[in-house]
Amino acid sequence: MRENDMLENEEIFSKVLRAGRRTYFFDVRATKAEDYYITITESKKFTEEDGSFHFKKHKIYLYKEDFNAFKEILEEMTSFVLNNKGEEVISERHQKDFKRDYPSESGEENTPSEKSFTDINFDDI
Repeated sequence: MRENDMLENEEIFSKVLRAGRRTYFFDVRATKAEDYYITITESKKFTEEDGSFHFKKHKIYLYKEDFNAFKEILEEMTSFVLNNKGEEVISERHQKDFKRDYPSESGEENTPSEKSFTDINFDDI
């Protein structure tokens, strides 16, 4: 492998963010011209029924000419979410005691809650 090819793959500076099943890798790398760019990699762990697992990875390459616009939009989007929904995670999938009120993806049906909109008596209509 040529020296320039090695530079392209070399990580200059790295940070890792572990977030449950997801891990985010932020890496500064060098181009062949020895300029820097950033890669952001999301790695998500999937466990199979037999206990084995695999990872799916998605990568974004971010170049200097896009930094300011990317940063502005990211700040705008995160501010919008936090201002409208706050910092508390409200996704029902994140609740440890969450039970579906509708058939699950596996076809299993759970008991509907009292507040379920499906508890309608059509004879009343």
